[in-house]
Amino acid sequence: MLEKTYDAKAVEPKIAKRWEEADAFRAGAGAEEGAEPFTIVIPPPNVTGSLHMGHALNNTLQDILVRFERMRGKNVLWQPGMDHAGIATQMVVERRLMEKKIHRRDLTREEFVDKVWEWKAESGGAIFNQLKRLGASADWSRERFTMDEGLSKAVLEVFVALYKEGLIYKDKRLVNWDPKLLTAISDLEVEQHEVNGNLWHFRYPVEGETYDPENPATFIKVATTRPETMLGDTAVAVHPEDERYRHLVGRNVVLPIVGRKIPVVADEYSDPEKGTGAVKITPAHDFNDFEVGKRHKLPAINILTVEANISLTENEDFLEGLTPTDIQRGLWAQLHGLDRFEARRLVVQIMEEGGFLEKIEPHRHQVPHGDRGGVPIEPFLTDQWYVNAAELAKPAIASVREGRTNFVPKNWEKTYYDWMENIQPWCISRQLWWGHQIPAWYGPDGAVFVEKSEEEALESAIQHYLAHEGPWKAWVEEKLENFKPGEILTRDEDVLDTWFSSALWPFSTLGWPDETPELHTYYQTDVLVTGFDIIFFWVARMMMMGLHFMDEEPFHTVYVHALVRDKHGAKMSKSKGNVIDPLELIDEYGADALRFTLAIMAAQGRDVKLDPARIAGYRNFGTKLWNATRFAEMNGVKRDDSLWLSDAKLTVNRWILTELTRAARDITDGITSYRFNDAAGAAYRFVWNLFCDWYVELLKPVFMGSDEAAKAESRACMAYVLDEIYKLLHPMMPFMTEELWTHTVAEGEERPTLLCHARWPEPAFEDAVAADEINWLIELVSGIRSVRSEMNVPPAAIAPLAVIGANEMTRERLQRHDSAIKRLARVGEISQSTVAPKGSAQIVVGEATACLPLGSLINLDAEAARLQKELAKVTEEVARIHKKLSNEKFVANAAAEIVAAEREKLAEHQKAQERLNAALARVREAG
Repeated sequence: MLEKTYDAKAVEPKIAKRWEEADAFRAGAGAEEGAEPFTIVIPPPNVTGSLHMGHALNNTLQDILVRFERMRGKNVLWQPGMDHAGIATQMVVERRLMEKKIHRRDLTREEFVDKVWEWKAESGGAIFNQLKRLGASADWSRERFTMDEGLSKAVLEVFVALYKEGLIYKDKRLVNWDPKLLTAISDLEVEQHEVNGNLWHFRYPVEGETYDPENPATFIKVATTRPETMLGDTAVAVHPEDERYRHLVGRNVVLPIVGRKIPVVADEYSDPEKGTGAVKITPAHDFNDFEVGKRHKLPAINILTVEANISLTENEDFLEGLTPTDIQRGLWAQLHGLDRFEARRLVVQIMEEGGFLEKIEPHRHQVPHGDRGGVPIEPFLTDQWYVNAAELAKPAIASVREGRTNFVPKNWEKTYYDWMENIQPWCISRQLWWGHQIPAWYGPDGAVFVEKSEEEALESAIQHYLAHEGPWKAWVEEKLENFKPGEILTRDEDVLDTWFSSALWPFSTLGWPDETPELHTYYQTDVLVTGFDIIFFWVARMMMMGLHFMDEEPFHTVYVHALVRDKHGAKMSKSKGNVIDPLELIDEYGADALRFTLAIMAAQGRDVKLDPARIAGYRNFGTKLWNATRFAEMNGVKRDDSLWLSDAKLTVNRWILTELTRAARDITDGITSYRFNDAAGAAYRFVWNLFCDWYVELLKPVFMGSDEAAKAESRACMAYVLDEIYKLLHPMMPFMTEELWTHTVAEGEERPTLLCHARWPEPAFEDAVAADEINWLIELVSGIRSVRSEMNVPPAAIAPLAVIGANEMTRERLQRHDSAIKRLARVGEISQSTVAPKGSAQIVVGEATACLPLGSLINLDAEAARLQKELAKVTEEVARIHKKLSNEKFVANAAAEIVAAEREKLAEHQKAQERLNAALARVREAG
């Protein structure tokens, strides 16, 4: 006998162990030879990561698909793995070393990397155990890591191939530079922080004019939030159609403090409506300015060190073409070496003392910060390695346009096109020690040799130098006579962007560049389940690399899920204190309840507003099924294959079998079309509403009766439907269903297979007549119950039921289900009538009207007064919220989640208003 209550804490580890011992999730488990493959690659979580709600949603949806297709008999591989997470991991290990007062630079590169591997072995990858707690059915035996030997081999193959094809190159461009971590970072690692700052308005004197701060003809005004970067200005830009400055275009202004003459250029980047309409152009310290600089062939002067300190007096670019005065040299000496923010203060002071500061305005604006280092990032001009992404993007764009890869929901394709059609060179180098070291070696004259190994690079270098007459030929010949490793070539110290190795994930995890059976079987993968925030950083790059190296898209579908927010619709963040820990939810409610909640709320294109109360509600859903199974056990329900269910005689059994067919179809359609909420909703309605509520109730008289044939049929039917329910719910609620599947067999028997390997239901029984009849009964009883509830009828009160306008079929149904209606709706005598009895509430069911005389059961006047009072309160609340939402100022200034919450409240109150109006109308009709 089942335990009285379901204990998730006891059951889930037991079931997980059973799956592990059976090796239930290995690739191809449960499938017949030659079965169609189905592959999903997990978006590899960072090795430093722990399970958060985004992971919980993402992996729940993947697992639903994987378990579903495994039960459909496919050869399933869910490929797990982790990302080495360059910056994040290096920071973790550096912090651990600092606790021992060891700095990274106190170690050699090799010693530091060894420390990272030690940490990875000790505590990296805790997230996998957390994913197992969620029920993720990946093939854990195939776990991969982006720094594995096999994946490293793939990275080398790709880098060298792209370099030799001219698609990887080195260039000096602007990057996001983190002055704390001393490395370039990707756009994804940049967070925008809104801060209170200032807008400083400066006057730049016009060349040839005697500067007079009172005479606007002698200067041009520019406004900036970053005064320190003015030291690297190489132009001032104005809009070509701005009449105020047309006479200055082509002339020079003199850059204060520096003394450099810089041109006034006409460029549409300048906005005449913003600030003064004239903008300072600093190509080495602003991404937009860099593009303006390219258009006008302006020099780019970097005035910062990698630590974001001012560098002037030793900076050749800064000094080029200048003949400074002693005063200027003195000012530069004061600024040289200062931190950027200290330099900002001093620059403003110098500008004010020189009469070049017009005014300072308070200004709230967005400042980019590194998400790991936590300090403002700098657009920084530096030599880095790049991929020609524009070239690789062309076939990737065509794949989506031509429908070979589809986005779900479809609207994300526009985002994909917007990014891909405006793609910039991809900076792939990082100034770190942890990661795939770039396979590039430099000769004594700076020549670069890119090969898969140092030996191959050395061979290329020797051939290069010996084939060319010149000073280096003799030098190399001399070194070769007494060769020592490292003397001829020096390896590039940079490592690759983490996204470079993860871009190869769909094929590198399958053994590429080797021709493996797994690669042949499981590539192309099927669907990628991911968040919208990495469509460009990961999805697009996998598309580019997959098409280039495999000549086929890495997946045919990209399902983009939304964010998980708090119950008010606010984005979760530690600063807001609204972060929900999925592990705590699993501890409290069980993994199944969390998974089902996420599934039923995962509507396409709509964020998940997660309220723990909802999870408690869906835990009750599991409890309902558990109790229904206990009811079945107590009534001797068991499978009986000698009874052909297609020959079922009882209408109630033919109805539930029909509804099972419909539910299975709806759930299957929901999952295959990535409408997870529809699939979960269909399962919920069938299991809770139809099976647990109605079928169980309608069978009670059968089990208590004396008709043994009816009992036998009903026991066999209920057992069959329960088995099918376990299967249908398994992808969403794997732990409880596996436990029920294992338990609900005759004593001494065992299931022939685990539930996770059982075949997906494909019921074909349909009897529309039986279904219509029982659904009519449900509608009638539900309508009567609703009226009783709305009108506050005491539960024990029994009222007669009069039915008006019933046709012959309805009259037959009333007679056939007389006892069930009386028992379930708590009504007395059921009669046919031509007019509604006085004081009756009326319910329309089909062509007939059911009348419930309530005048003798309740005080209609008092009930009307109660409803009116409640209605007045709700109406007042509707008016208050409506007024609030009609206030444009409130809607414009309030946080989006607050406005959304008010709209939800309004909708709820309006529904209550409708219900109360309907109830009041019924009371008045009855009076």
